[in-house]
Amino acid sequence: MTPQTFHRGEGPAPRPTDWNLPNALTVLRFLLVPVYAVLLFQDGGNEPWWRFWAWVVFALAAVTDGVDGKIARRRGEITNFGKVADPIADKALTGTAFIGLSLLGVVWWWVTVVILVREIGITVLRFVVIRHGVMPAGRGGKLKTMLQTLSLGALTFPLWVLPFGDAWLLAAYVVLGAALVMTVLSGIDYVFKAARLRETSERTLTRRAARAAARDARSTTPGSSSGDAAPPERTAKRD
Repeated sequence: MTPQTFHRGEGPAPRPTDWNLPNALTVLRFLLVPVYAVLLFQDGGNEPWWRFWAWVVFALAAVTDGVDGKIARRRGEITNFGKVADPIADKALTGTAFIGLSLLGVVWWWVTVVILVREIGITVLRFVVIRHGVMPAGRGGKLKTMLQTLSLGALTFPLWVLPFGDAWLLAAYVVLGAALVMTVLSGIDYVFKAARLRETSERTLTRRAARAAARDARSTTPGSSSGDAAPPERTAKRD
């Protein structure tokens, strides 16, 4: 049992520190993004050797995405930094790949625009609702990331040097289509999750309770009711 999860005595267990291996792997994924971009565009992006090394870096960054989460859960090192930084690192990697491959004419620009609008929108949404709580990646988002990673990795690799290169390219585009569908569907799901989080968070419930208490206090104040009898002098004038 690691020191982060071992706890003895009364009171809540200490919060895991942000300085841990899973978060270090997330930061490494950020650092690999510009390396991938440089290798992808070497010699105009058409040299198989450079495209292969770009694929190696992309694959290494993708592997860190799967490893960091497993380590964090196994060692009890799940942190708010990891919950926020991990999906952003994914978006940085896949966003760079989409833009780079579109510049090379491998991926249609409209696909890149649709996916980037969704990714940026959900990232902004996460920060908007972060005061109500952290919105971790769901199953749909993870499936979307996996499909995007597989398709982008395949399209980064110099498939034209392989036997049956056209068939491999067609398979990569089929996976890209599935990734596009999951990207849109999971984005809609995140919007509904954000709305539920905002409505059911402790912050919202506390504010509602405070407003309800204020209304109750006003309703019990003497003379605040609209049904109170008119003052005696005004009643006398009406008689």
